[in-house]
Amino acid sequence: MKTRLVFSALMSFFLSFLMSGWVTLINLGWHDGFADQWMSAFLLAWPAAFSIAFLLGPLIQALTAQIIRRI
Repeated sequence: MKTRLVFSALMSFFLSFLMSGWVTLINLGWHDGFADQWMSAFLLAWPAAFSIAFLLGPLIQALTAQIIRRI
């Protein structure tokens, strides 16, 4: 359980950090307030990403195992 919590926290942190930056850049472009808007988007995205990663992690692992067995 501890490993699952830490993995979910780290994976969701990096994915939401990078993706929120990318989507903010695509939608708003580079401007003076970019970093503030990026951090605002990131702070909203991270809790959602963590919850999704933690709750769906076992299902995704099981699906991955099934796919790997078939190829």
